[in-house]
Amino acid sequence: MKDNRRSFIKKSASLAALSVSGGVGAAWAQPAEKNEMSVKEVARDAGMQMCEAYFGGMHEQKIALTKQMDVLGAVGGINPRVAGLGADAKPWEYDTILAVKQAWDKVGLKLRVIEGPPSLGEKTKLGLEGRDEEISNFITFMKNLSKAGIDTICYNWMPVISWYRTQNDRPGRGGALMTAFDNEKIKDLPLTSYGEVSKETLWKNLEYFLKAVVPEAEKANIKLALHPDDPQVDSIRGISRIMTTSAAFRRMLDIYPSPNNGVTLCQGNFALMGEDIPALIRDFGKRKKIHFVHFRNVKGGKFNFEECFHDEGIIDMYQAMKAYYDIGFQGPIRPDHVPTMYGDSNDFPGYSTIGTLYALGYIRGLMEAVSKAKIRA
Repeated sequence: MKDNRRSFIKKSASLAALSVSGGVGAAWAQPAEKNEMSVKEVARDAGMQMCEAYFGGMHEQKIALTKQMDVLGAVGGINPRVAGLGADAKPWEYDTILAVKQAWDKVGLKLRVIEGPPSLGEKTKLGLEGRDEEISNFITFMKNLSKAGIDTICYNWMPVISWYRTQNDRPGRGGALMTAFDNEKIKDLPLTSYGEVSKETLWKNLEYFLKAVVPEAEKANIKLALHPDDPQVDSIRGISRIMTTSAAFRRMLDIYPSPNNGVTLCQGNFALMGEDIPALIRDFGKRKKIHFVHFRNVKGGKFNFEECFHDEGIIDMYQAMKAYYDIGFQGPIRPDHVPTMYGDSNDFPGYSTIGTLYALGYIRGLMEAVSKAKIRA
């Protein structure tokens, strides 16, 4: 112990002498000064818009905690109730949209992305009677959304059966509860009342929708960000699913090429398709097609998977964040489908408040790491 102490004191004295004489201390001083100047050039959150989802409404604790973490972007729907409006308020009308936006402003958050837009349901996706009215209301929604200062819509093409899991409490690390999917448990379920719905039908209806809506999105400066099917199986209870591969997304983008026709880069879904996430980010990023990011991680494959903590799973999360930074992505990004951690409620599986805080801190750490590494390189 004494020898170690003497050695430490001797080394410390030597370093002090070098510092005075312009040795090691001088060598450290120049990079430190350079780094101090460079750090000032690093944009907050690597230039991206950090957000959190509020699908359960204005959760007081979550709002308070995310504000303390300086995550001020909100993602959600146009829910008239959060603005004190009645059931007769139409969510695509300007007064309703403005009232909801102002309600978020009042609690100190900025509503950045509408996820789950109104007036886009089975009539449009299945090509049923009344779809033209739905599409007309959707176009009105885009125009009024733009007027209110919101420019991004995340939507999906999963009629009847949307997000689907076979288990919402699979034990994960340390007993945290994970959402999970096992295709074996659903493959023999009966058809829905809509019967068999083919892939051809869904592609035909998606093309009809895009050709009607994208030109109006261009006029309104609205970014349409299509989310992958989740899970990416061929069908569930007879309802086909088409947005299950990156090739499908390229086909969708080619139906109506436009800067406003883009993608929600949901990492978990694309990873389960077998995609190299950093490479896919760079590919879509070069084409400026990433309008919104769901930053999450998964374990398993598309027929049997679980949604895990951000720091475990099949995706290299650092390289993914580096890819967003390298392509210059500056849009909204949020964590998605976090485990429910000890002491928190599992009433909204995938959106645990404590799990969300962990994810936000992890994401911000990656943002700082990739941005500073780039400047110091």
